[in-house]
Amino acid sequence: MTKKPSPSYSFRISLEMPEGTASLSRLMAALGKAGSEIWEMKVISQDEGRITREILIQAPDSDTERKTIDGVKNLEGFRLLEVIDCTFHLHRGGKIELANKIPLQNRQDLAMAYTPGVARICLVIKEDIDRALDLTIKKNAVAIVTDGTAVLGLGDIGPTAALPVMEGKAMLFKSFGGIDAFPICLNTKDPEEIISAVKWLAPVFGGINLEDISAPRCFEIEQRLKKELDIPVFHDDQHGTAVVILAALINALKLVNKHLEEISVVVCGLGAAGMASISLLFAAGVRRIIGCDRNGILYRGRQEDMNPFKAALALKTNPEGRKGGLYNALQGADVFIGLSKPALLQGKDIAGMARDPIVFAMANPIPEIMPEEAQPYAAVVATGRSDYANQVNNVLCFPGLFRGVLDCHARDINEAMLLAAVHAIASSVKAGELKRDQIIPSIFDATVHSRVAAAVREAAHNSGVARSRKAYVSPMKSG
Repeated sequence: MTKKPSPSYSFRISLEMPEGTASLSRLMAALGKAGSEIWEMKVISQDEGRITREILIQAPDSDTERKTIDGVKNLEGFRLLEVIDCTFHLHRGGKIELANKIPLQNRQDLAMAYTPGVARICLVIKEDIDRALDLTIKKNAVAIVTDGTAVLGLGDIGPTAALPVMEGKAMLFKSFGGIDAFPICLNTKDPEEIISAVKWLAPVFGGINLEDISAPRCFEIEQRLKKELDIPVFHDDQHGTAVVILAALINALKLVNKHLEEISVVVCGLGAAGMASISLLFAAGVRRIIGCDRNGILYRGRQEDMNPFKAALALKTNPEGRKGGLYNALQGADVFIGLSKPALLQGKDIAGMARDPIVFAMANPIPEIMPEEAQPYAAVVATGRSDYANQVNNVLCFPGLFRGVLDCHARDINEAMLLAAVHAIASSVKAGELKRDQIIPSIFDATVHSRVAAAVREAAHNSGVARSRKAYVSPMKSG
């Protein structure tokens, strides 16, 4: 399979080369042979038959990037002056910073912002701790907490190596929700220590976003923190994924004229995202669900690779008691949801599904089946990738969800709020715009996040977890 060049592997080179179309043709041929693409080229200077160019290039991977640079170095008459990896350059020094909201320009400003005036604020909060939600950063702050054990598709890379991802998450919170989010990378894998650390940090934050913590530890950590804290705790890998999957599925079913109550769904991958997706599908009305993992179909009484969470799930799923592998589970199924690993399926597997099957292959970066192979057999195909149509991405959920939660000072994030977010996302694609390659809105649709926030606020009020009933204007920014 030929990989597409990606912005993730973009680099900028400066080189000196002979003038003329022949030299330019040799350069283009060398780049093409290596598998890279030119995205931008400009002339820096010209002098006595020589020309200096700056070129922005995209490659599909690191090996191709190295081959491209070596190819340019080997061109006769060319001199490579500089190479800048754009992704590394973007991350240099970190991607986020703290900034003051108000200027400190004189003694009067200082007397109010710090001593002695700040003592008045401290005493008010001492008497009524909920005033911190109005008078401190807690009003708009979320902790992004990880132990680095399940980072993207990288696995257990540790808390320090996870920091760039948490910084990126903080950027998304700020860009799409107007929320000040802080990376908290904990140097422990012990669930008890993680729970204690989050509880110690909680006074600063209005919400906790658990991130990239491996299953099944993540289930216990979230459950305990939800019980022991009075601020909302949300594991995005579980519930953010589940929300966006269900929103996309609701719209996909409209295209094939099927209903949630009628369909059969196969969920492949029973980690954090898979289990949460199954739970939310049940809450939305789906009744026939089969879960699969590396040991095949989950069924009541299975002994291999089980834990208490899988055992509980086995009692609710697979009503026909099927056994076997993924192929057996897919026979006659309406929907496949993949949250597992690359290249598990072929077109012939989808051919055995029901009429107009829906395939959500969301393993990253390589899905369970590539869209090109699935599309001849499936009515709708979605992935987690940005370079294909129908990207199912958590960023459609968590900025707006936390915006709504913080606005109403919610104590919890409950099922009603998750379902409200689902329908807000799904309804962002208008009926006239809904089509096979557009079942989910773009993450850069400025209306999505505010719609999610409003729906979540209303659900929080209706379900009794909101502290504040007054109207609030969110400091949201569009992407």
